[in-house]
Amino acid sequence: MTSDDYIKQRLQDQIDWYDRKSMVNQKKFKGLRTMEIVCAAFIPFISGVSVSIPKMSWPATILTGLLGIAITIIASILTLGKHQENWIEYRTTCESLKKEKFLFLMQVEPYDKEDSFRFLVQRVETLISKENTNWAQFISKPEEKKKEERHHG
Repeated sequence: MTSDDYIKQRLQDQIDWYDRKSMVNQKKFKGLRTMEIVCAAFIPFISGVSVSIPKMSWPATILTGLLGIAITIIASILTLGKHQENWIEYRTTCESLKKEKFLFLMQVEPYDKEDSFRFLVQRVETLISKENTNWAQFISKPEEKKKEERHHG
């Protein structure tokens, strides 16, 4: 495989993937967090209305409870999805891959030597492998916790 082929088929493909995934996770995180903030902001308002208008007490109590449930669900989705962590991790990997690509294309240190293509491949694959290892560890953590609880419980 030539360096041009590698850059187009592997490196740029990975840059594009991490860029897309970073943006998706950023949008999910910001959207869910915004919903959580809006729900939380309405609770004191609704409580105030229910005190001011006694006949609104019953609907306000139900609405306040529903908003509390919504906040709990949203917070749980944020924790479970790890959208903020993924957004940051994917963006970091994307930018690191871009940096390697541009350093290589400009033939500047550390890519100013004879075996620069081989060095590029090693560094890029290490970055990708590191991200995959982080993901695998994240996925396996809940299983490891369950095993520990069975052995110690």
